Amino acid sequence: MKQKNKTKKSVAKRFKITATGKILYRQQGFRHLRSKKNKKWLRRKKQMKEMLNKMKIKVLKMLGKK
Repeated sequence: MKQKNKTKKSVAKRFKITATGKILYRQQGFRHLRSKKNKKWLRRKKQMKEMLNKMKIKVLKMLGKK
């Protein structure tokens, strides 16, 4: 009998799966020392980004979805 894959909780907190199956994540460099960073750059970093290619498969495995 095959065992179920356990969800890696650290991965579950960092990524979000949409209804269509896309994996979204927050971009790096947004947490601290924001006052000296460019405002346009900060606005771009606020948006979630889509995970692509091989990394997407790895993340799905860690989430126990594949």
